[in-house]
Amino acid sequence: MTERATDTPLPAGSTIGILGGGQLGRMLSAAASRLGLRCHIYEPGANPPAADVAHALTTASYDDHEALAAFAASVDVVTYEFENIPAPALDLLADSAPIRPGRRALEVSQDRLTEKTFLCDLGLRTAPFVACDDAGALRDALAQIGPRGILKTRRFGYDGKGQVRLDAPDQCEDAIAQMAGAPAILEGFVDFSAEVSVIGARSASGDIACFDPGENEHRDGILHRTLVPSRLSPSLRSDAVLLAARILNALDYVGVMGVELFVTPDGLVVNEIAPRVHNSGHWTQLGCAVDQFEQHIRAVAGWPLGDGKRHADVEMLNLIGDDILTAHEHAGQTGTQLHLYGKAEARPGRKMGHINRLRSAG
Repeated sequence: MTERATDTPLPAGSTIGILGGGQLGRMLSAAASRLGLRCHIYEPGANPPAADVAHALTTASYDDHEALAAFAASVDVVTYEFENIPAPALDLLADSAPIRPGRRALEVSQDRLTEKTFLCDLGLRTAPFVACDDAGALRDALAQIGPRGILKTRRFGYDGKGQVRLDAPDQCEDAIAQMAGAPAILEGFVDFSAEVSVIGARSASGDIACFDPGENEHRDGILHRTLVPSRLSPSLRSDAVLLAARILNALDYVGVMGVELFVTPDGLVVNEIAPRVHNSGHWTQLGCAVDQFEQHIRAVAGWPLGDGKRHADVEMLNLIGDDILTAHEHAGQTGTQLHLYGKAEARPGRKMGHINRLRSAG
């Protein structure tokens, strides 16, 4: 495939390659199809949810160089629905197709220590943090940042996985053992009243559009629901959007990013960033003319960003595990969208779908 100018919008019929075949890839593919664009999914696992709605599927591992090369040759641009893509795979793909968002965003987000250092270097506030890989270093870290904290693996943790809460120094040995030899980081507790997230987008030309901050509620480390509008004051809402824009520009980002923030008495603290469409942005499917999935497709395809202005108050509720059994009950409710991911097996903690429903003004 011939290389195209990076600032030329993809014409209808072009193909977007998506690394990862989960529910985010599924919804990205659906959004692309509305714009006359095709999606080719690359996923190691069999029968991924995104394959149901995509133009093409490659089932191969990320160390299969032949499959990666064939995939790259078949697409016009590559994007991804999750962060933990091996660097050698990206190196091979980059020889044939532009990757959006770029490598720098992945390098920062794949490692919690790198991510927090990057954010602090931008002058943004994070939880206090210390890298620690053994019990002695962990005890020293607790003495430095406070008596309590959360020990996390630096890589591959999500939805509460790879995390251990510490309330006393005598828990250090057990906490380190639970890391199973993985590099770790201790994060101090943040006194916060709420968690919010901003879903922001940046185009290749540097235009930025952010959705309204949503207020998140977690259960067992997994997002349970998101509400918009949030309870943020107008000034903090503006701060949240400007903060997200600052991160997008610093990374020369192209695409949609989720930025999770803690609301504290002293302002906003960045919890983490996700270089992709985000669970807490699903509300945009009901609340905006252009949702986060179409916005991401527009950005990576070189199209103008859409208007992300919110036109409705929305609650997004995740359907996790056996919650899927109640899907038919939601289907009959007025003002409700039902999104099921097509996963064959419901397991505890597994996201099976979500609903978006209109909230009353009160």
